[in-house]
Amino acid sequence: MKTLGLIGGTTWVSTVDYYKYVNQLTAERLGGLNSAKVLLYSMSFEPVKAFADAGDWENFGKLFSDTARNLADAGADAIVLCANTSHIIAERVENEISIPLIHITDATAHEIQRVGLKKVALLGTGFTMENDFYHKRLARYEIETITPNREERDFIHWSIFEELGKNIFTAETKQKYLEIIQNLNEKGAEGVIFGCTEIPMLLKPEDCPIPSFDTTLIHARAAVEFALTN
Repeated sequence: MKTLGLIGGTTWVSTVDYYKYVNQLTAERLGGLNSAKVLLYSMSFEPVKAFADAGDWENFGKLFSDTARNLADAGADAIVLCANTSHIIAERVENEISIPLIHITDATAHEIQRVGLKKVALLGTGFTMENDFYHKRLARYEIETITPNREERDFIHWSIFEELGKNIFTAETKQKYLEIIQNLNEKGAEGVIFGCTEIPMLLKPEDCPIPSFDTTLIHARAAVEFALTN
């Protein structure tokens, strides 16, 4: 079994799910008292978000690259960035470490392909929705990505940092998300990516009118697959 190097804290709320999923999935595969071999570094999110708010992707990337190298030096066999937004600088991290980085967008693309969809909606932080890293990466798999309008993006961004990331989940916010998803479905979206690792705690697949893709679970599954493959 290989050791996974998880960079979490972005936010701690979804990092809990990452840790839970990689251990549950490992136990399901191996049985008995088996669990994942994990090195977890949990950041304080406030200074991380300050870099993002300022558009300072240089220092944002340096923080994650330095952490990834430390995990590799400590014995990690692969790096898992436990958030969608942090994948804005994933290629920089990949270029500065000698071990693989398990990319959340690639794992999500494979799941979308498995279901057979060609056009999906992307929900996430404003950073994720408005940067092009998700759109470009999915385009490699011939998957088209659409995002909500400005007002809807602003609401989603606000809700992630003022509610979901603080472990606050309300019926009103859930209903607003469902209205946004319905609007995107009417614009041609065949499915919806929960492109923020807190969103799956607000919405479940059975809540949505179209197929949904829980990036936390998808990413954790890809990490476990790597860890258990010789």
